[in-house]
Amino acid sequence: MRKKLFKTLRNNQAFTLIEMVIVLLVISVLLIVSLPNISSQSKEINSKGCEAFEQMVQAQVESFRMSEKKLPADISELQTGGYLNQHETTCPDGRELTIGADGHVTIIEEP
Repeated sequence: MRKKLFKTLRNNQAFTLIEMVIVLLVISVLLIVSLPNISSQSKEINSKGCEAFEQMVQAQVESFRMSEKKLPADISELQTGGYLNQHETTCPDGRELTIGADGHVTIIEEP
């Protein structure tokens, strides 16, 4: 009797193969449904990241102007002055930034 009870308890505590397959199926369906939505949003995310980067570079231009009493000629002058890192020259989506003669930072749109 005791052996039979132990065997029954042991079998009830484990997942069966069918339960495991059902769990994997549900996870797969959720991934299939959510991944296209996430990938379609990546362009918008990069665009927002580029706008934020433009604002950050504009703040660095103002900081440069206050410290050096002049406007930077281009982004490389901000880099050599230590206001931007060497790798911070483009937006996350690959677009370039330019600094105008008035010190305004703009994104160069792709043709």
